[in-house]
Amino acid sequence: MAFAALVLAGCGSNGHGLTAGGTAQLTVFAASSLTGAFTEIGKAFEANHPGTKVTFEFGSSGDLAPQIESEGTADVFASASPTYMDDVQRKVGASARIDFARNKLVVITPLDDPIGVKTLRDLARPGVQVVLAAPGVPVGDYARQALASAGIEKQVLANLVSNEEDDTSLVAKITAGEADAAIVYTSDVTSDVAPQLRAISIPAHDNVVATYPIAVVKGSPHPRLAQTFVDYVTRVAGQDTLRNFGFLPPPPA
Repeated sequence: MAFAALVLAGCGSNGHGLTAGGTAQLTVFAASSLTGAFTEIGKAFEANHPGTKVTFEFGSSGDLAPQIESEGTADVFASASPTYMDDVQRKVGASARIDFARNKLVVITPLDDPIGVKTLRDLARPGVQVVLAAPGVPVGDYARQALASAGIEKQVLANLVSNEEDDTSLVAKITAGEADAAIVYTSDVTSDVAPQLRAISIPAHDNVVATYPIAVVKGSPHPRLAQTFVDYVTRVAGQDTLRNFGFLPPPPA
């Protein structure tokens, strides 16, 4: 019986999420705008932690937060908005919360720009077909804030032809030529899609800077491993990767 107890104890996992076989799985819920950067970070993290498998659930932060609250399967949450991190922290609990990146908005158009969009204010011209992320999706909320700041929200919303579920869908609409313009994050204009579209800067006085928090979700089966991942994201290697994907550094402490 004593031997059996030792065997059963060895089959469990420790705080790092390591089983007796030396394997571990970490589940990270992350905003869709982090897809490219976090996929690369995940591969590097696995290489630096043999036996670890990082699984990502990417999507709108507004969709991920209630999913975390209902499923209880997340080890780490990386949000594109403090609002949804606040929600998870209040309803589920989160520790080691820290802001790890920022992002700005940019207007994108098809490469041939058939309607001649040159500035943010051109989105208010009659007949311009605009797509935005839906209300409640951080990039959609930020876009509406920028339009309100520029004094053109009402006119642009009159040109709105669809509300999309996330920034990935917005980029797909524009590269497919299904709309004249969209507002996305600067980081969404990756090296893969940049040759297929035009990016137009938004003036600083109208732009909105998004702050991204990350935290270990309370109830994580692997809290120490989750903390190690958060540390990786916030330190030099993770920050270098985020910068390479167009993210800004976090706000000063």
